[in-house]
Amino acid sequence: MMSKDEFAATPKVEVRTTGDGSSTLYVPALNEHYHSTHGAVQEAMHVYLGAGLEPALANATAPVRVLEIGFGTGLNALLTLQRSLTSPVLIEYDTIEKYPLPPEVISQLGIERYILNPELQQYHEQLHAAAWNTPVRVAPQLLLRKIVGALQETELAPNHYHVIYFDAFAPEKQPDMWTEEVFAQLYAATAPDGCLVSYCAKGSFKRSLRAAGWQVEKIPGPPGKREMTRAWKRE
Repeated sequence: MMSKDEFAATPKVEVRTTGDGSSTLYVPALNEHYHSTHGAVQEAMHVYLGAGLEPALANATAPVRVLEIGFGTGLNALLTLQRSLTSPVLIEYDTIEKYPLPPEVISQLGIERYILNPELQQYHEQLHAAAWNTPVRVAPQLLLRKIVGALQETELAPNHYHVIYFDAFAPEKQPDMWTEEVFAQLYAATAPDGCLVSYCAKGSFKRSLRAAGWQVEKIPGPPGKREMTRAWKRE
């Protein structure tokens, strides 16, 4: 396993096409993809929007606050922005990324091949061009704040977020992100009845969540994956 410093010093990534025609990035040094090889878009829509954002929006009358762990290619943010275009309430979207991708990598993703809406292509550029560490209104109903740095060193407001997209690299690749301490930090930052959603369904992950206070459920995963995890803050 690479250290964080080694990863930071190894920016080489390769653009790969996933099963639904959308792009992801492959990190040879980690032997890891940013998204499901079965379909990057369909995974994001199922895990983060379908299981996380949509329940939060269902009866919302006030802004819905989302925290994403791992901005990466910006795909989750873009699809959330797309949903915000028909949302009756503002979505406040915070995203934490320690290793922002350089523009030359973003330009290679070729989202025009699978995101056919020209407006969304423009928004994708705006998401990546937005300043870090300051709120930016990138769409009428989406307020974006990109935070550069480590999650563990980021101060999060208590009882604040309604949905957490936990999209870190897999536990065996980035174990420091999957600890009880991290999930306790996120639990404290989550509003009552808020949830955390992740593609991961490993037993060790669910045990760490429960130890941090979350109520954990396993639900059907996206294509190519039998299960995923959703955890609730019930107080």
